Amino acid sequence: MFDLHRLRLLRELKHRGTLAAVAAALSYAPSSVSQQLSQLETEVGVPLLEPVGRRVRLTEQAEILVAHTEAILERLERAEADIAASLSDLTGTLRVAAFQTAALALVPTALGLLRDQHPHLRVHVTHMEPERALPALLARDFDLVLAEEYPGNPNPRPAELEQEDLLDDLLHLALPKPAGTGEADGPTAALRSLADHPWVMEPEGTAARHWAMTLCRNAGFEPDVRFETTDLLLHLRLVEQQHAAALLPGLVWAGQSPTVTLRPLPRGQRTRRIFTVVRRGRGRHPAVRACREALHRAAGQRSNRA
Repeated sequence: MFDLHRLRLLRELKHRGTLAAVAAALSYAPSSVSQQLSQLETEVGVPLLEPVGRRVRLTEQAEILVAHTEAILERLERAEADIAASLSDLTGTLRVAAFQTAALALVPTALGLLRDQHPHLRVHVTHMEPERALPALLARDFDLVLAEEYPGNPNPRPAELEQEDLLDDLLHLALPKPAGTGEADGPTAALRSLADHPWVMEPEGTAARHWAMTLCRNAGFEPDVRFETTDLLLHLRLVEQQHAAALLPGLVWAGQSPTVTLRPLPRGQRTRRIFTVVRRGRGRHPAVRACREALHRAAGQRSNRA
């Protein structure tokens, strides 16, 4: 029989990449992690790690072992969910990661609903963009992640994760007042009229940036990106102060009236998909179900106010 704790360490190494990262995440000394994995190699009887420069990578046999470990952990998640469902009171801690606009527009309302219905459930919320949050979900740092998908940019869908749609969020072209685009003839013309204007966008490597650059290039120009930040409230402020044009989602106003001039985007580019993600088998847990229900209600309340 293989030691489950050591199997989990091997799985952690696959997801976190280095022995140091595994040790930091689990509050172990790196030497302790290395020792445990050496003992697992002895149990299995084949090499599980091979050196690559100063790092190590999993062997083919280690990858097979990790795949079986994932199946075991999924089954344990289902067992935990079944035990929680058998109890009359919802307790424990639910760890949630949410990107900025969802954290502003949906999470506070959802937290209020959860507090009223399940006062003994502790919800821990971390502001984190999906590019970082989804790998952390796989590594078991979170129980539920709020994520987004932009038009024409489908996200990878790892078999270990389950998605559930939450809402479609309208996307807009936000105009700096002196840009002279008020009379532009159609969405593509409105975009093109800002070809020589400064832009604010999210950093390179993000799904939002890839979508925004593709949108502008399809309109026939390379945007002059002078400001880069994941903070969409700063995007909004730069537009309000007439420093930049931006592409803003409806959630940025958190149910309030827009404070800048907005124009529609070309057809097929007007909404981003907002959804929740959990590890496979975790969706049955009562705390996850309660959180998803609260988020759906929060999204519904926002729609009713719009």
